[in-house]
Amino acid sequence: MRVITFNTQGIEQATDRGFFDWMIRQDADVVCLQNLRAKEYQLDADRYHPKGYHAFFFDAFEDGYSGVAIYTRELPKAIMTGLGFELCDSHGRFIQADFDKVSVASMSIPPGLKSPEDQIRKEEYMELFMGHLKKTLRKRRDFIFAGTFHIAHKPVDLSNWYANQSVSGFLPQERVWMEEVLDEMGFVDAFRRANKAERQYSWWPDYNRAWNLNEGARLDYQITTANLRNNVKAARIYRDEQFSQHAPVIVDYNIG
Repeated sequence: MRVITFNTQGIEQATDRGFFDWMIRQDADVVCLQNLRAKEYQLDADRYHPKGYHAFFFDAFEDGYSGVAIYTRELPKAIMTGLGFELCDSHGRFIQADFDKVSVASMSIPPGLKSPEDQIRKEEYMELFMGHLKKTLRKRRDFIFAGTFHIAHKPVDLSNWYANQSVSGFLPQERVWMEEVLDEMGFVDAFRRANKAERQYSWWPDYNRAWNLNEGARLDYQITTANLRNNVKAARIYRDEQFSQHAPVIVDYNIG
């Protein structure tokens, strides 16, 4: 099973830049998109519905804001939207497709860079989402949570990490949260399970030459339940084209 996650920063703009043309060449089984900035009714054109894929959306209440989607070749057994709390559900931040052997979610944690209030909301969201992750550990199935976490886990995941220790996305409490998810709770960072290389970033700031110099952060993840640890075959980040400030993260799993 090949799973791709990508923060579009506006699906219409990413489509204009050739994202779906690229996507249909990837032989992906499931594609998780975030930050669509458009609602499902605005995305009925053929270019948003490549042949061979079923598309499912979860809109934000506000126009032109957030929203997530899942594209899948196999028709899921069920689709779940939202997590039951306002910070997620009114902002369109979670959609999950259930298959026979695994559930795959497209999700996003809000950023906290713009203001202290945004950081407070981000950390509230992280606490609530942690509660959902704990619930999944009690279920008899495997999960892949794919999307933008807006956190760089370790220094290797962020350029110029030393100067960014007081910046949202690399704050001590955010990294502790990631450690709890990936260590104490046993979830697996699928990308790092298969790819140990340095300077593997999925987002670059919007300033001159950051993309070209590869000065960025790994903010986009595929987090799996522990049973899938040995099923991760390969992982990479696609940088040959730029569809948004984020790049697609591609992980191959040995899941029939």
